[in-house]
Amino acid sequence: MAARARLRLPRAVARLISLVEDASPQLREVAAALAPFTGRAEVVGLTGPPGVGKSTTTSALVSAYRARGKRVGVLAVDPSSPFSGGALLGDRIRMQDHATDPDVFIRSMATRGHLGGLAWATPQALRVLDAAGFDVVLIETVGVGQSEVDVVSLADSTLVLLAPGMGDGIQAAKAGILEIADVFVVNKADRDGADTTARELRYMISLGRREIRGASWRQPIVKTVAARGEGIADVVAAIDAHRAWLTEHGELEPRRACRARAEIEAIAVAALRARIGDLHGGDALDRLAEQVTAGDLDPYAAADKLIAGVQAT
Repeated sequence: MAARARLRLPRAVARLISLVEDASPQLREVAAALAPFTGRAEVVGLTGPPGVGKSTTTSALVSAYRARGKRVGVLAVDPSSPFSGGALLGDRIRMQDHATDPDVFIRSMATRGHLGGLAWATPQALRVLDAAGFDVVLIETVGVGQSEVDVVSLADSTLVLLAPGMGDGIQAAKAGILEIADVFVVNKADRDGADTTARELRYMISLGRREIRGASWRQPIVKTVAARGEGIADVVAAIDAHRAWLTEHGELEPRRACRARAEIEAIAVAALRARIGDLHGGDALDRLAEQVTAGDLDPYAAADKLIAGVQAT
């Protein structure tokens, strides 16, 4: 199946992502087969409050990259349905223009309760699209508030979208969201207040300019009307400029190493949780919890016992 995905067969790619989402026992074998072919795709994350036009902007970016002849993969993370547990598929509705393009692959993924604006399986799904030969992978998060910032650990460049007339845009962005942006996009710029939103962003950037990501990257602010394709070329140019800056300052590889580190940690933690659940028929944690509740053990000693039990298995 991995070989078929490498041949860019959409059904094979879709099947591999399903294996990832289902945590299939075949996943280790598939990951080993795909590993030599990863690390080539440019990864762009899009995030921002609900209703700013992330899906419309994603669709417009797909068109812009396809005009350059690039193959584009899209991972659109939707909230989980409370009934089926699956993605609501709202993003696909706005991307119908690309449905028949063989060089565009769009996958909606359910969060399944995972916080941070992404699905748990998004990093592994990204590896599938990377290995399948997509030049650009766009990751669109669910509508976020102030703390769902996982996309920054997954993307080479992160776009934070805002829109005028949706309350205090700076309030929506200032805690957590503001700091993760590599490019700010003020969408729906044909509305009143777009210039004010851009001006407030410039002021916020001047107050809290980041130095943690290297020397001197200043986040550009691009105004767009994604529904009409206006300003999208400027967004792509800003992404190109950021990637060139990352390469020039030696920041791209450390950022990708950080991504791999987070992915390894998540897989290891999930495996440990599974082993804890299997420990002594799943009763070990319950017994320790009873001892802590009764005052016979403190939580740290109980955790030490649990770790010792896992190590002994």
